[in-house]
Amino acid sequence: LRRDGGSDSTGIMAMVNYTRQRYNVDPGRIVVSGFSSGAMMTNVLAAEYPDVFSAASAFSGVPAGCFATNDGSLWNSQCSGGQITKTAQQWGDQARAMYPGYTGRYPRMQLWHGTTDTTLHYNNFGEEIKQWTNLNGLSQTPAFTDHPQSSWTRTRYGNTGTQATVEGISISGVGHQLPMSGQLAYAISFLGLDAPSTS
Repeated sequence: LRRDGGSDSTGIMAMVNYTRQRYNVDPGRIVVSGFSSGAMMTNVLAAEYPDVFSAASAFSGVPAGCFATNDGSLWNSQCSGGQITKTAQQWGDQARAMYPGYTGRYPRMQLWHGTTDTTLHYNNFGEEIKQWTNLNGLSQTPAFTDHPQSSWTRTRYGNTGTQATVEGISISGVGHQLPMSGQLAYAISFLGLDAPSTS
């Protein structure tokens, strides 16, 4: 869980770098998104490479560093069960330790979670919000709250527009089955992929 420290995140970055070297990539539109383990990796990549990714969208994930184990096991039942709680500062510090010495901006982060998720407990949603508001220097008190659909509660922190600094969408009565119909369009807009490149 360190920048260029090996394992999956380093492998994914090798693919990003390969693409950047061979194609005319707009560096301001490199984003990351995923579901479940992919959402965990989304959090990790955004923490380890905040200078590469402009924004991220994580569906049913956990905070960066939450799922790590040191006993050789592949599953962290404390993290998955929502039993690991930290302060916003502690979560932020855990992510900052993944790229020591970095003082630049962190990516905008969109977080989605179903309230009845039993695979990666809903508590992780709130812990992710703590982490990313802290990394972006924001209050944990939402600047904006609405309900784009009847079962959704959307909170925005910092900038309150479509591309908020941090956005959380809680889906009532839904388990580990995101994204659902209509959700990807919101993620695409948040990530800025529905507008023309500016470079």
